Amino acid sequence: MAAAKTTTSAAAAAASAVFRSNQELTRLARSGQLAAARRLFDAMPRRNTVTYNAMLSALARHGRIDEARAIFEGMPRRNAVSWNAMIAACSDHGRVADARQLFDAMPGRDDFSWTLMVSCYTRAGELELARDVLDRMPGDKCTACYNAMISGYAKNGRFDDAVRLLRQMPAPDLVSWNSVLAGLTQNGEMVRAVQFFDEMAEKDTVSWNLMLEGFVRAGDLDAASSFFAKVESPNVISWVTLLNGYCRAGRIGDARELFDKMPERNIVSWNVMLDGYVRLSHMEEAYKLFTEMPDKNSISWTTIISGLARAGKLQEAKDLLNKMPFNSVAAKTALMHGYLQSKMVDDARQIFDGIEVRDVVCWNTMISGYVHCGMLEQAMVLFQQMPNKDTVSWNTMIAGYAQDGQMRKAVSIFRKMNRRNTVSWNSIISGFVQNGLFVEALDHFMFMRRDAKRADWSTYACCLSACANLAALQVGRQFHSLLVKSGHINDSFAGNALISAYAKCGRILEARQVFDEMVGQDIISWNALIDGYASNGHGTEAISVFREMEANHVRPDEVTFVGILSACSHAGLIDDGLEFFNLMTKEYSLKPVAEHYACMVDLLGRAGRLNEAFELVQGMQVQPNAGMWGALLGACRLHKNHELARFAAEKLFALEPHKTSNYVLLSDISAEAGNWDEAEKMRVSIQEKGMHKPPGLAGSM
Repeated sequence: MAAAKTTTSAAAAAASAVFRSNQELTRLARSGQLAAARRLFDAMPRRNTVTYNAMLSALARHGRIDEARAIFEGMPRRNAVSWNAMIAACSDHGRVADARQLFDAMPGRDDFSWTLMVSCYTRAGELELARDVLDRMPGDKCTACYNAMISGYAKNGRFDDAVRLLRQMPAPDLVSWNSVLAGLTQNGEMVRAVQFFDEMAEKDTVSWNLMLEGFVRAGDLDAASSFFAKVESPNVISWVTLLNGYCRAGRIGDARELFDKMPERNIVSWNVMLDGYVRLSHMEEAYKLFTEMPDKNSISWTTIISGLARAGKLQEAKDLLNKMPFNSVAAKTALMHGYLQSKMVDDARQIFDGIEVRDVVCWNTMISGYVHCGMLEQAMVLFQQMPNKDTVSWNTMIAGYAQDGQMRKAVSIFRKMNRRNTVSWNSIISGFVQNGLFVEALDHFMFMRRDAKRADWSTYACCLSACANLAALQVGRQFHSLLVKSGHINDSFAGNALISAYAKCGRILEARQVFDEMVGQDIISWNALIDGYASNGHGTEAISVFREMEANHVRPDEVTFVGILSACSHAGLIDDGLEFFNLMTKEYSLKPVAEHYACMVDLLGRAGRLNEAFELVQGMQVQPNAGMWGALLGACRLHKNHELARFAAEKLFALEPHKTSNYVLLSDISAEAGNWDEAEKMRVSIQEKGMHKPPGLAGSM
């Protein structure tokens, strides 16, 4: 009897210890102390199903799906919570196949399991598979499962299917109606949303708030404000939705006025107002509001630290981080980003190394920082160490190597990607264009279409640039047609690329037509057109476009003047060129850079005013580059000034010691002047330096 009591007492004590450990495990996991939670889990002499479920869920919430799966596989007993938690984890992180495998293996599925699987498929856009799961659900289908399918249809733009299923439901509830309404508002279908809202027999605060959020999302804040006034009993979410709209639109005065009128403010409203100030870099007002907050959570601290870091106030951000009562990876990442923007890589790495449990954003920030600072080897080491890479991680490395000219490595990483998005394709295509591999860029556009990825304005802009450099007019016209069909023709970036493509193919009238048909021309559009006329030898027309630009109150920039000076040079408009050069500095207060001086040297040199050109170079406030000396050398050959040619060539040799064409040009000038010894000396110099004549110069010597 005594032994039985002792055994019972010991069992109760053990159960109590497990219960207390489970509570502590849950607390640690919820506060972000995952490493401490895992240590406690590993040290527990006894565990029950609740213990395993708590650890599994904690790992899943932090994206450590493989570790969560290992815990799941090691469980001595599993209940429905275990299976559902693992399915949900896979679903939340896009592991659709793993979720389905678990769902199929689950011994006793409940309503929540079926709902999870429907949601998993709808989230992945696999609507037919989701519907198949719904249709196979045994017995009376639960309302939640119907609602998940309706929501999936609506969010993916299949509104007719969503409404049809709503009508077929045995007992649709308000959530069912709101699911359709949410899909309409989130997809910007506000006309249909208003009609559907009016048809709803019953509405709750969620319905009103969905409509309000829809107007805010569409950027129609006046309609949102009018609708808000009609809400009979707006709750704090209603107030915060409109407040958030004002803040995101930069209407900070309206936001503050609304904030001050709020009958009650929760911590979310304070954080939205704080974020509004931070977005506009109003850091004094932001810090004042932060100090006035009655309660602060991790988001409040992270927002102000992030704002200070972005504003370059790194010491203040660091001081606040040290005072922060929460262990926030997001706040530490924000300061890391600030350090990396200032190229303080060691300080950023110190924070990174001190973070016990890093999320994907933290890893990507450090990798992106290394890339930004040109430290690609360190970026690659970190990339290889990263446990869960997302598309941002892969795209960062592709873009980094492409920008550094290492296209082989960029392509190698690209080919290893399991899931590529439009950004992935754009990164590799733009990399080819930046590195002069124009045919490869167009090839990869075709591969992109085979991969069923939709091109955006950036894709088309890159491909049009490739067409321009290849002078591939017919291919460029095909892209023009695709732009029209895709709806991206009204995008200024794509339109500007199209102007340049036609201009570089010598079709300046078609370039002008594209320019005239653009919804809104920006400075780049004007510059592209001016440069197009200049490169095609239409100097007078380029000047006419410049005057038109001024008449439209568009202020020219440095690029504009490079184009207009080049136009004057090619057309021999000496006086006009000198006038524009003076206009640039006196009227528009723009400081000439090397490209402007190179145009002026070319302009004066073509006119035979070599001494003026030389004096301009000698009196420059910037260091003369190869373009200037090359222009002067070419003019010297044209006007047979051997002495000045020799001087310009020596400067060129210092800047471009391995460029054969410079030596060839001086050799030709010497030969034309009858200085055969000098010409022979150049020929020997080329041989001694191990250089080869370019194919186009084979007959020059």
